[in-house]
Amino acid sequence: MNKKPLILVTNDDSIVAPGIRALIAVMKEIGDVVVVAPDSPQSAMGHAITINNTLHIEKVKIDADLDMEYSCSGTPVDCVKIAVHEILKRKPDLCVSGINHGSNSSINIIYSGTMSAAVEAGIEGIPAIGFSLLDFSWNADFEPVKAFVKKITLEVLEKGLPDSVILNVNLPKLPVDEIKGIKVCRQAKAMWEERFDKRTNPQGKDYYWLTGEFINQDKGEDTDEWALANGYISVVPVQFDLTAHHAIQQLNTWNLNS
Repeated sequence: MNKKPLILVTNDDSIVAPGIRALIAVMKEIGDVVVVAPDSPQSAMGHAITINNTLHIEKVKIDADLDMEYSCSGTPVDCVKIAVHEILKRKPDLCVSGINHGSNSSINIIYSGTMSAAVEAGIEGIPAIGFSLLDFSWNADFEPVKAFVKKITLEVLEKGLPDSVILNVNLPKLPVDEIKGIKVCRQAKAMWEERFDKRTNPQGKDYYWLTGEFINQDKGEDTDEWALANGYISVVPVQFDLTAHHAIQQLNTWNLNS
């Protein structure tokens, strides 16, 4: 009898978010599930870790069918670290993060706690996938994408991933019969044109709200933004080696040692 894969589930929207509960439901159909997720929302935390405060974990019982669910006081990356080094008796076969409430396509991956948790798993040598739905609503409907989440997960478990590669999967907010399929893409060249909304509190002290507009400068039809805008699920392979290999030859022409 084949042994079920051990799957670590985490996110950045908190352990009670509907997105992670939907992801847990799918993963329970595939393997043995352990959940370690933040006890409160940690969106846009990026790859932050807790070093100046203590970390706390608490065993919780949200899903009656799960024996190992833990809420963590730290960031999404903290959740993966403490799961691997303190909670699990062996390295999981897969880590899945999400399903995030909102897009993590293009440059958003840099800020994403969802994707940073998946990247941390990749650093630990664990195949990892981050899933995000293009719907920021707490009451987002995850049912139309569950079959696609399962399909991608099974493919990763069967085929594996290239060394040091993590998948960034974004799912359009569409009825299931309007999703055209899955496209492997590159990350679009896009950014946030940011502004700060300056206000003054009753005590006369200034404060700021970050706001802005997402600008896609990329006209390519092989990007995640194009895929999502045209009814496809985008799958972008990402890596944590940030070396700009194409720039090494040019920098070696500089007179750095003279």
